[in-house]
Amino acid sequence: MSSPSSPQRPLELILARNLLTSIATPAFLVSSEGAMLFYNEGAGALLGVPFEETGRMDPDTWISSFGPFDSDGKPVPMEQLDLTAALREGRPAHSNFTIRSTNGDLHEIAASGMPIVGNDNGASGAIIFFWPLDDEAARELTTGRHEVVK
Repeated sequence: MSSPSSPQRPLELILARNLLTSIATPAFLVSSEGAMLFYNEGAGALLGVPFEETGRMDPDTWISSFGPFDSDGKPVPMEQLDLTAALREGRPAHSNFTIRSTNGDLHEIAASGMPIVGNDNGASGAIIFFWPLDDEAARELTTGRHEVVK
C-alpha cells in the first residue's frame, strides 16, 4: 500500500524499468517531469557509475552531472533538448550530443527517445536509448567487456 508521501508509479513505468534491466543497450527512464527514474547496466558502464549509487535524479542534477553538453562544454537545458519532444509532444525523437562519465571522459552519442503512454492523458515518461558513436566504446558495450569505473 502506498502512502500519501510516496505516490504509486504508473504500471507502464514499472514495466519499462523491468525491460531496461534485461537489455544491453544503454538506456534510461525518465518521468513526465524529466526526473531520471532509472538507468540500466549498459548506461552505468558508459556513465561510470551504477544506478544503485546515484538513485533517482531531478533533471538539473542529471544534466549537470552527465550532460548533454554543448560545443562549449555547458549543459544543454532540458527544454532545449530535441528528446524533450518524447515527453512534451508524445512522439519519438533522435539527437546526437556529448555526455560526460564520472571520470571526466566525454562520449559522443546518438540517442533516441520514445514516449511511454499509459491509460492516462499524455506520456507518463520516456525511455531514452543511447549508444556511443565511437566504434571502440560501442564494441566494448556490445561485447560485455565494460566495467563501471569507481
